[in-house]
Amino acid sequence: MLKRVGTWVHDNPYLLLVLTSMMWAGNGVAARIAVGHISPMALTSLRWVVTCLAMAVFAWRPVVEAWPRLRPRLPYLLVMGTIGFTGFNVPFYWGAHHTTAVNLTIIQGAIPVFVMLGALALYGTPVGAMQALGMAVTLVGVAVLASQGDLANLLGLELNVGDLGMIVACLLYAGYTIGLRNRPNVSGLALLGAFALVAALTSAPLLAIEVARGEVLWPDATGLLCILYVGLLPSLTAQMLFMRAVELIGPGRASLFVNLVPVFGALFAVAILAEPFGIYHAAALALVLGGIALAETRRR
Repeated sequence: MLKRVGTWVHDNPYLLLVLTSMMWAGNGVAARIAVGHISPMALTSLRWVVTCLAMAVFAWRPVVEAWPRLRPRLPYLLVMGTIGFTGFNVPFYWGAHHTTAVNLTIIQGAIPVFVMLGALALYGTPVGAMQALGMAVTLVGVAVLASQGDLANLLGLELNVGDLGMIVACLLYAGYTIGLRNRPNVSGLALLGAFALVAALTSAPLLAIEVARGEVLWPDATGLLCILYVGLLPSLTAQMLFMRAVELIGPGRASLFVNLVPVFGALFAVAILAEPFGIYHAAALALVLGGIALAETRRR
């Protein structure tokens, strides 16, 4: 029974992507909780140390067995681990200290657009009419959520350095998502182990710079809990689920589910941070889910 359930989950890209979005939404909540308890580069670096330690204890064998196939692809592994793991999280955590939640939410909603346009430019992956419509509807849902249902909030947006950092982060993760198309023929666990190791190595110099500048804030008890969460769920479990989903339905369709992240983020903020829940939250959730359903209608 458990084996059948496990197989169904493993082969169900929509469930995998919903779970991934929930974990990534939790990453945003953890980032807000972490402010004042750990500095951005310390959180970025130590999260990948936790991921690597977890894999060393529980999943070292797949990495070792896959090494003969991974070794010829070292340049690919270095680029992907750097842009997708270190490259996204550094401007994400840094940007969260320099811009508003409204701006961050809207900018994150651009990731599927970047992925679809990039896949179209690089591989000629077609964007169908229903897929484009679904993408547009999900973006409307993200805008409703980010603006709290008030158009004036959108019209009054002003870009700052934090916004520019988030745009860079979204572009880097879009590139990573598209790059998964050319992944080595190894298990997702082995590939994640290689990427996590690269991220741990490439983020260490950034932490060293933060220490040298006297800006590091080492974690207290709350900071340690944030590290454990982001290291084990968004960094490890969610990345594995996302890789499997991309393998099943491709980067363009999988990236559309990223629009669920701000929706789940708002719901988690209500439950965890005791933030108020408004009608616009429900409207945004309906629009995002409806947009994904539209995009998948013709595919099914």
